[in-house]
Amino acid sequence: MTADPTARGPRPTRTCPPAPTAAPPWILMYHSVADPRDDPYGITVAADRLDHHLRWLRRRGLTGVGVGALLRARAAGRDRGLVGLTFDDGYADFLDAALPALRRHGCTATVFVLPGRPGGTNEWDPLGPRRPLLTESGIREAAEAGMEIGSHGLVHRDLTRATDEELRLETRSSRALIRRVTGEPPQGFCYPYGTFDQRVADAVRDAGYTYGCAIDPGPLTGPYALPRTHISQADRAAHLWAKRLRPRRGSLTPPERAAAPRPLPVGGGR
Repeated sequence: MTADPTARGPRPTRTCPPAPTAAPPWILMYHSVADPRDDPYGITVAADRLDHHLRWLRRRGLTGVGVGALLRARAAGRDRGLVGLTFDDGYADFLDAALPALRRHGCTATVFVLPGRPGGTNEWDPLGPRRPLLTESGIREAAEAGMEIGSHGLVHRDLTRATDEELRLETRSSRALIRRVTGEPPQGFCYPYGTFDQRVADAVRDAGYTYGCAIDPGPLTGPYALPRTHISQADRAAHLWAKRLRPRRGSLTPPERAAAPRPLPVGGGR
């Protein structure tokens, strides 16, 4: 989003131009890890494909970590060789399919869950297929395995169309529910469908989160609008390399955006 006001320094002079803005960190966006054959939105990756991706990263000296850990390392100047890994929606298959691969390759990740739908399904996807979501015990298991747990809101709704009260519930109540389940308040928030505007980002900040993940936030890129690279079953080593070189192009409009009702431009207002 907008620049952090606490980071403002003295106004630059003509002989001391402002330093160029650092490129955002590379963050990969996964969803379900299961059989990808019935996947109208292109958001499912097979377990062996995820294993291939993680092996590719490790062979190039890259280690996957949760976004919170990545940002802390970045702030300390120790993020070289790190890449963010995120799994949206909190699908139950994370425990059986994604977690073993992450452990095998010495990686961690951020799992963005929906505490308003524990043990439910992805009812927001009109085309299906229906996939089970993590239960509260499953969320705890992921946290105890060293994964960062973040909020994806309560029930996966387009927050740009929520009232102010609904927005407070989606941001604050989801944070409180996750804290009750894991014992720790989540630091990260992920915008459902990738849609957000300034009002939504401000609500996320005011709820106490330290960062927000988007998809392709464009000029609003910042701590509360981190861009991510959509990863699908079609991505092989060559695709990952291309997306590494051009991460913003790789993150544009992934197929799951088609599931959003009357989708808005990412970062666009009403």
